Amino acid sequence: MPSLFHSQDRQEILNRIQQLSSDSNAEWGKMDVKKMLRHCQAPLQVALGELKLKQGLIGLLFGKMAKKSLLKPEPFKRDLPTAPEFKVGDIPLEFENEKQQLISLIKQFGEAGPQNDRGKHPFFGAMNENEWDQLQWKHLDHHLRQFGR
Repeated sequence: MPSLFHSQDRQEILNRIQQLSSDSNAEWGKMDVKKMLRHCQAPLQVALGELKLKQGLIGLLFGKMAKKSLLKPEPFKRDLPTAPEFKVGDIPLEFENEKQQLISLIKQFGEAGPQNDRGKHPFFGAMNENEWDQLQWKHLDHHLRQFGR
């Protein structure tokens, strides 16, 4: 599986992001490209400790099962539910700013490498570094495929 911790794999994701334009259209889903770029920042901010979220009851009950399903080798399915904290409302967004913010977070996560002190995921609970990495990669890949990249 590709890894954001490996520079070549990380560069592949960054190249795919660079191919996006402000008029890129989604092949499925409700987000426009600016909202997608903002949405993809939130899980990275959680992984980097910049966004602190508490684990709710649904995560406690179903987090481990959902994590197991999402960590399978297959790409994420279309139209999966999104955590309310990761939804982007109707706020003004600037495409180039959102793109650069996402690129910066990906570089920060990848260059930091595996860390043992990320804590629990707010939905999936305890996760090792490989799981954090896989979920970040698969989430980014999912949304880039959503926009034909």
